[in-house]
Amino acid sequence: MVIAERLDEVGKPAWIGLMVLGFVLYWPVGLAILAYLIWSGRMACWKHHRRGRWQEGGIDRMRDTMSRWSGGASRPSANGNRAFDAYREETLRRLEEEERDFAAFLDRLRLAKDKAEFDEFLAERRRRPETPAPPTPEPSPPS
Repeated sequence: MVIAERLDEVGKPAWIGLMVLGFVLYWPVGLAILAYLIWSGRMACWKHHRRGRWQEGGIDRMRDTMSRWSGGASRPSANGNRAFDAYREETLRRLEEEERDFAAFLDRLRLAKDKAEFDEFLAERRRRPETPAPPTPEPSPPS
């Protein structure tokens, strides 16, 4: 595509101008140019040689900042209403306790299921004969 190569030499402003011109003349042409630009990656900002702030550990920096703001705690800080803060702390403590209890219940349930399946396997193994019986010879057809 000779036109695309020439527009790439000029840069993004040429592509944007062509797209706007396409929309002005006949909107499906502008839409087709926009689709081509998106599909080919010519307008993608992540194609720059310099990495973006999210790719350079921006999420880690954001977590560090949030941790510093909240005093390093994973729970939200107090809002000034002591009654509400006490209620919230009690509720969170109770929910954490229920979560631990439920996890222990699931562990016991899985253990019981595994034990039942293993007991069933052993019972089935005891029922079958120790050594396989020799194959019985097939009777020969009468002649």
